[in-house]
Amino acid sequence: MDSLERARRVLSIEIDQLHRLSERLDESFTVAVSLLRHAIEHRGKIVVLGVGKSGHVGEKIAATLTSTGAPSVVLNSLNALHGDLGLINDGDVILTLSYSGETEELLRVLPALARFNVKKVSLTGNPSSTLAKASDVVLDVSVTQEACPHNLAPTSSTTVMLALGDALAMVLLEERGFTREEFARYHPAGQLGRSLLLKVRDIMRGGEESAIVTTSDSVIEVLKTLTSKRAGAALVVNAEGQLAGIFTHGDFARRFPTDPQIGMRPVGDVMTPNPITIHADKLAAEVLMVLEQHRIDDLVVTDTQGNPLGVVDSQDLARLKLI
Repeated sequence: MDSLERARRVLSIEIDQLHRLSERLDESFTVAVSLLRHAIEHRGKIVVLGVGKSGHVGEKIAATLTSTGAPSVVLNSLNALHGDLGLINDGDVILTLSYSGETEELLRVLPALARFNVKKVSLTGNPSSTLAKASDVVLDVSVTQEACPHNLAPTSSTTVMLALGDALAMVLLEERGFTREEFARYHPAGQLGRSLLLKVRDIMRGGEESAIVTTSDSVIEVLKTLTSKRAGAALVVNAEGQLAGIFTHGDFARRFPTDPQIGMRPVGDVMTPNPITIHADKLAAEVLMVLEQHRIDDLVVTDTQGNPLGVVDSQDLARLKLI
């Protein structure tokens, strides 16, 4: 068996165990989600407890919950009895991870947890374990086979535990009505956060940065304005200051070979009339869709009356890390 065959065997085993998990989900999962939701909606939090590989999985589950609006913290079981129980408040939910359900470090914490008014949800591969018996809800993460060729290293079991944690987080997210905008609020440095939090007015070239010319200006004058503004597109307005069209460096380059005298012509004769526009208060994410839909590089930004305010240059999107 070569490396690819071994890799496919590992994946096949883990996929099979995930199917088994999906098939045995029952009402206990629904109850667990309800407990988590009740805690979050009543200003409580989720305290995740695990040791070893289960502890690493627990850290990821806690991070996923927190990033989707369900505040979670990881309690170190070794330090819990030496002051870290101060993390816990009445009304919290304790999410405990232990495949055997007999992990000594966790069991030592259980008597102390009884002093708090908390609910306990356990993810364990042994529903008859000491941990399971001390829990309000037990979620079965048992597997029939680890992906390890010796059936020893936690592989399938940690995958199943992690996947169930994801399921809890995502179902909780949906039931709480957690939105894309809320997700972006917790991820302001990411691409999604920037595209959902930034408005078009935040990314446009406006004011002194924008090149605004009139229909009567010659193309030569417009090109000088574009150069001085270091802009690729000029907004063309009529005598009343209303948007009439757009003219770009690309327009000039395409027309010049067949019209060498274009520089002397009024830009109103050669501009692109009725350009594609977007409102300044739209989300920046919509810019990407409009540019792609219309296959353009420059997008005119307007106010509620349709007056031009600036332009979004597609080249700026990479600098702003929107693409």
